[in-house]
Amino acid sequence: MDLFCSESDRSFKMTDESSTTSTHLSVAMTTTDVTQVAGGLTSLTSRGKEFYFQCIVLVLGIVGTAANALIIYALVASKQHKKHALIVNQNVLDLYSCVLITITYAVKMCNIQLTGMLGYLLCSLIISECLMWTGIIGSVINLGGITVERYIRVVHPVWSKNKLRNWMLYSAIVFSWVASLVYNITLVLLTSIVVNGICYAYAIWSSTTIRVIYFIWNFLSFYVVILLILVFCYWRILIVIRRQASVMAGHSAAKSSAAQAHSNQIQTNVIKTMIIVSIFYAIAWIPTEVYFFLMNVNPHLPSLVGLYYAAEFIACLYTCSNPFIYATKFHPVKQVLLRMIPCIKISDQATGNATGTSSRSGHGRTTHLART
Repeated sequence: MDLFCSESDRSFKMTDESSTTSTHLSVAMTTTDVTQVAGGLTSLTSRGKEFYFQCIVLVLGIVGTAANALIIYALVASKQHKKHALIVNQNVLDLYSCVLITITYAVKMCNIQLTGMLGYLLCSLIISECLMWTGIIGSVINLGGITVERYIRVVHPVWSKNKLRNWMLYSAIVFSWVASLVYNITLVLLTSIVVNGICYAYAIWSSTTIRVIYFIWNFLSFYVVILLILVFCYWRILIVIRRQASVMAGHSAAKSSAAQAHSNQIQTNVIKTMIIVSIFYAIAWIPTEVYFFLMNVNPHLPSLVGLYYAAEFIACLYTCSNPFIYATKFHPVKQVLLRMIPCIKISDQATGNATGTSSRSGHGRTTHLART
């Protein structure tokens, strides 16, 4: 979705040999992507706030990188990478996003003068946050894939056992990466430009109508549709789990029933973890969606800069804090991490349970207010 600046901020001059032409750029922001404020914040106070904000996000990226790397290690150590490929992919996407958050904001803090093809590529891929949000949007797509997989395994177990194959899951993993990459690269190349060493990302739209249509499509695709999938699938899953629990309660504690109960407990733990991740996603992107809406209703509202910072921060926080959900709620990962702490002793029974248990969203795209 487009982000509009004040009249003085939306225009800049491009000169050639014969004349000077004023070009007005409507500075773009997509539904799932919050962009960098690139202009209008010319006062010393505003620049100071922007610098401190970039420092905070940079720290978030570093912490998120370390945390996601640790969770991926725990998933591999607990053999979960063989059983939950999509959850591992979710953490890999989050790790990639956190690495790119760190790189992107480190580059932004350097205020590099952009020249030539290298400057254009740096603007399009890094400063625009294109590569960073490739990982975040990929994680949104993958989150929908995890939900559908859980739905099929729980609600349609017979079909899942007979029809669901590993190649389907691997195809979903590839799709989450390729679809997000193609989407982000195409958009940034069509709507970005470098003028006088300044990056104007997602700033060029052929018409307001196209911009609005894009905003609506993006909002529906990466928030509404994903949210509907999460609500419907987990609602049906919880109904089935509750029904299974009531049936199990009616049986005697036979050995087979105990084994089945243990299997259900493992499955329920995975589902509970993903429900928490999904709820966090739905809440974390609300500020971003509100920001996009207000920018289209009235782009000159004075409070939008503060809302921008809040939306961008929460979007990055979502990606960087997901590993802490897995660390506290996903039992196999939790057991591996606890064993890494020297002062904590894990009982044999707990270790056995962990072994048995072994058998992871605003999109935010950078929008640049013209920097004058």
